[in-house]
Amino acid sequence: MDFYEKTGKKAIGSRLRRLSELITQQSAQVYELYQVDLHPKWFPVFFSLADGQSKGITEIAAEIGHSHASVSTIVKEMVKKGYVAEQKGENDGRRNVITMTEKGQEVNRQIRPQYTDVGAAVEKLLDETDHNLWKAIGEWEFHLEQKSLLKRVIVERKLREVSNVSVIDYSPAYQKAFGDLNKEWITQYFKMEEADHHSLDHPQEYILDKGGYILMAIFENKPVGTCALIKRDDETFELAKMAVSPVAKGKGIGYLLGKAAMNKAREAGATKLYLESNTILKPAIELYHKLGFKKITGRPSPYERSNIQMELVL
Repeated sequence: MDFYEKTGKKAIGSRLRRLSELITQQSAQVYELYQVDLHPKWFPVFFSLADGQSKGITEIAAEIGHSHASVSTIVKEMVKKGYVAEQKGENDGRRNVITMTEKGQEVNRQIRPQYTDVGAAVEKLLDETDHNLWKAIGEWEFHLEQKSLLKRVIVERKLREVSNVSVIDYSPAYQKAFGDLNKEWITQYFKMEEADHHSLDHPQEYILDKGGYILMAIFENKPVGTCALIKRDDETFELAKMAVSPVAKGKGIGYLLGKAAMNKAREAGATKLYLESNTILKPAIELYHKLGFKKITGRPSPYERSNIQMELVL
């Protein structure tokens, strides 16, 4: 038990396997007590067929929640023991069905007292514990079906990584990173235009000196994202030149930059944020919607690639 105290809850799968192995081992002793010649791992398949109905392996697997391969292996072992028979289906010769034999039905009659006693023993064991394991297992199965462990871990990884991202004000030391991050995505989907060269090659002159701002996202001491606020008038800033390095995708950095830009614009007295984009950049458009931007029309654009304009009232 010391091992699981050290590992904590991250070893829940291993601990459940340990519990399963313990129960399986002790269950085998119970079968011996009642002189029932049945392997514990066969029980779900055996019980599924105990009503006398013929069933296919796929049907049994779906009913007991096991894999097709697992059920197939168990059926072969039970066929060898003589408890079940495998034959072609009456209505579909391409489908094999499994039926419990008379020998299997004899075991089914023999095992009934064992069912009664095991059920009572488990009920008393549940009463001895502070938490009802049977109900807890059902709850775990339900919640993992709604949202898998993988998805839950991905969320936690993202939260951890986001907590290590800082958004800071631009300084001349980040001029190359500001340009490189943007040029990377622009050249991937489009071509560099005159307005791009002005703002990326001369950010101080074309953005900062005109009352704008540039923000940098730093992760593990490296610039991995950026965005700019270009001042359009006393009430409006344009959210522009937003870029996140491919190596930092999926960490929520774009959202952090967007929220930081909104706060910076509010502090500067702005009441609106405006942006231009292209609808082939689906993740970016989804991000802007998430931040609260709405589609608008009517403004002239200096960019050939722009086919959507959006606005956010702060």
